[in-house]
Amino acid sequence: MSATGTTPLLRRHGRAVDLFTDRVHAVRADQWDAPTPCAEWTVRDLVGHLVVEQLWVPPLVRDGATIAAVGDAFDGDVLGPDPVAAWDTAADAARAAFGEPGALDRAVHLSYGETPATDYCAQMVTDLVVHTWDLSRAIGADERLPDDLVADAVREVTPYAAELSKSGLFAPAVQPPPGADAQTALLNLLGRTP
Repeated sequence: MSATGTTPLLRRHGRAVDLFTDRVHAVRADQWDAPTPCAEWTVRDLVGHLVVEQLWVPPLVRDGATIAAVGDAFDGDVLGPDPVAAWDTAADAARAAFGEPGALDRAVHLSYGETPATDYCAQMVTDLVVHTWDLSRAIGADERLPDDLVADAVREVTPYAAELSKSGLFAPAVQPPPGADAQTALLNLLGRTP
């Protein structure tokens, strides 16, 4: 499928960005230091992680940069005094980079090698969806995720979920309870207990 228009993947990415944006805008001033389901991360740390993830998109997708070329450009505090504005700016830039004509037809250079931009975008959608739940839980917002985004995330992450806990960035998978819905199964697969 040509990536020169609005594709289903771009629509999913846009919806996932919008979902996380909604939660970022719901964070109260007194919640930035609150804990999240991500071990040792506060709300600010979690949002900072997602901002960094979005900041990587333009150089990797638009510019064809390598991880080494970008280097430590996004290390340190990327949120500054206005975390919401930092998120909005980074999210808009990522959306624009993925949405450029031909962007999803390219390959990107990730830490584990050259990857189709479509795969990278799909991974970003999954990251946004799961972290929307983390942020929702942390700030007491609605934790229900859209069924279609959850189904897409399950399809995306299932083939490599077992490797994620080995990376040390994810907790080991949790056995879903009998009759678990797709959202619970996704969260359990990624080491979360809703």
